[in-house]
Amino acid sequence: METIFHEKQEGSLCAQHCLNNLLQGEYFTAVELAAIANSIDEEERRRMAEGGTNNEDYRKFIEQPSGNMDDSGFFSVQVLASALKVWDLELIPFSSQNPVAQAAQTNPYLQKAYICNYREHWFAVRKFGQQWFNLNSLLTYPELISETYLGLFLAQLRQEGYSIFVVVGIFPSCEADKVLSVMPAVQIQKPCLLSQASKKSQQAKGRETAQHSSVFGSSQEYQCDDDEDTALQAALQMSLDSSQASEAAQLQAALALSLEAENH
Repeated sequence: METIFHEKQEGSLCAQHCLNNLLQGEYFTAVELAAIANSIDEEERRRMAEGGTNNEDYRKFIEQPSGNMDDSGFFSVQVLASALKVWDLELIPFSSQNPVAQAAQTNPYLQKAYICNYREHWFAVRKFGQQWFNLNSLLTYPELISETYLGLFLAQLRQEGYSIFVVVGIFPSCEADKVLSVMPAVQIQKPCLLSQASKKSQQAKGRETAQHSSVFGSSQEYQCDDDEDTALQAALQMSLDSSQASEAAQLQAALALSLEAENH
């Protein structure tokens, strides 16, 4: 599992994480994806201008914000498709009538990878060796998916409203594919969402703080007990000293009376 490259979520850069997890390396940055989005925007404006720049449709188009990216870090499917073309990879809608999509619907495990999107969140599902992994950047680490469960997993995503794309082409060589082809992964515990892991971490820190406070309080109590014992011992010593001084004074007085009696 350690051989699988897995970028975790930072801000809203899920498109960047999705592409890098799919390709297994730091292939794209947010700046590079923004440049691709700007290029697509320029091409769309050029095509709209072909119909004239004085009509209402063109003015409305120009006034609208970019549909290919926003300030949060979201990028459209056109941006992801353009980025993957650099590697001769193509995105095909899973629910389309394309022969590749039809084959994927019948036997999803025979494909190489999928890209999924729901409410502006992108993540990749890819095969390494003969095993499938969910590379969602919101997870603490990749999730192993069996071939049997892959079809159910994709069907569930479609039912929940996800858009799914089949990734077609030859992927760049990666370490995970080489290693897992020889030595398949075994996952004992499934990953959890980063938000859940963060919550558990905060709860653990809270318990540690509470335990530390309890121990510190106990040490103060022990210190107080020690102080009380010291004070009690000092008081007893003072009492003993006072008692011894009183006895000495009484003895001196008795001796003085005895001497006076002898003189008389």
